[in-house]
Amino acid sequence: MKIKVIGAGLAGCEAAWQIAKQGAEVELWEMKPQKYSPAHKSPDFAELVCSNSLRADGIANAVGLLKEEMRKIGSLIMECADATKVPAGGALAVDRDGFSKMITDKIKNNPKITVKSGEITEINEDEYTVIATGPLASDGIIPEIKRLTGQEYLHFFDAAAPIVSYESIDMSKAFRGARYGKGGDDYINCPMNKEQYLAFWNELIKAEAAPLHGDIDNPNVFEGCMPIEIMANRGEDTMRYGPLKPVGLTNPHDSSRPYAVVQLRQDNANGTLFNIVGFQTHLKFGEQKRVFSMIPGLENAEFVRYGVMHRNTYINSPDLLTNTYSMRKYPKIYFAGQITGVEGYIESASSGMVAGINIARKLLGKEEVVFSNRTALGALSNYISTGSVANFQPMNVNFGIFEDLGMRIKDKKEKASMFAQRSFSEIDSLTI
Repeated sequence: MKIKVIGAGLAGCEAAWQIAKQGAEVELWEMKPQKYSPAHKSPDFAELVCSNSLRADGIANAVGLLKEEMRKIGSLIMECADATKVPAGGALAVDRDGFSKMITDKIKNNPKITVKSGEITEINEDEYTVIATGPLASDGIIPEIKRLTGQEYLHFFDAAAPIVSYESIDMSKAFRGARYGKGGDDYINCPMNKEQYLAFWNELIKAEAAPLHGDIDNPNVFEGCMPIEIMANRGEDTMRYGPLKPVGLTNPHDSSRPYAVVQLRQDNANGTLFNIVGFQTHLKFGEQKRVFSMIPGLENAEFVRYGVMHRNTYINSPDLLTNTYSMRKYPKIYFAGQITGVEGYIESASSGMVAGINIARKLLGKEEVVFSNRTALGALSNYISTGSVANFQPMNVNFGIFEDLGMRIKDKKEKASMFAQRSFSEIDSLTI
């Protein structure tokens, strides 16, 4: 029996490779070159369409640790990235064409992988299948994904607000509480006086936005998710009648009534991440850091995810998937890649790795491999399977979604090193 993998992006190729490594047969389906998404141009697999950089290397950050875990397990994507890398300082950048060609050649020359060309429009829930269609899933397969998941669980992710780590919020300036005392301490509030608000507003309306890219980033799709900078441009006080309204709140630090208040809402179960409420934005990342750090209490905020606005089809994974990326309702169906709510090329490949290993083991009658959130692989798979069902948003890997170390460590390098040591200990103990 062959396992079907739909989509030959980074997630699909990694899934197919891991399935083959486990000893199962794979049928990898790719609609190129018969049909291309708006973002893709090359007939090769694992095409990088946004950048030749696979972000930071080394274990000083979460994405670097994720790469190292994948190397340890034998990742196709990491093998080809390391073989085609080009100088980029502390980042892992690759020759895009060489990277895709090497992956394509390895996939096509693997005796356990059969490549099929064409668009899949039907999915049999009784067949072992990995759906790795990417954030621009074709119109032909979207109805099937809707059928499997339920239409209400399929989202078109057009806008998301930035997320900061709790430990980087200055609580000597911010305070907990809900408007009129309703909701307990659900929110963290960053109060502004008039002078602070006007300075913030002036910088916000002058800040530089990221470029839009045709159909992928069509500004007409944003509907109810108005960018905060657009709101600011509609008038000096518009934000104070919207997400920054100060009513119902008193600053306990000095008993004053704020002129404006920026609220942060808890974004994960253990309270290590907070979402800046109403701050959907299309500003460049550097501009977000510069302007949003003017908010009292966020001067030294660690942004674990910047606000983004783009077309991105994804499912409400916490309601649908387990932490091995299999469907709860249809256990033979697995998802992988950005459609699960992981953000970024490396994160997508990592989900393909976990899905591929486990669907093959399930087919072969072996026990699945569950990665805990003491590892980067597990932190992501646990985030997408146990996150907020009501407010689920795609996420890059970051230390805020890992299991806490159980101690407060101020030095970032020391902290990252401790995360890595704990992760490698667990990875090395697994039989995969």
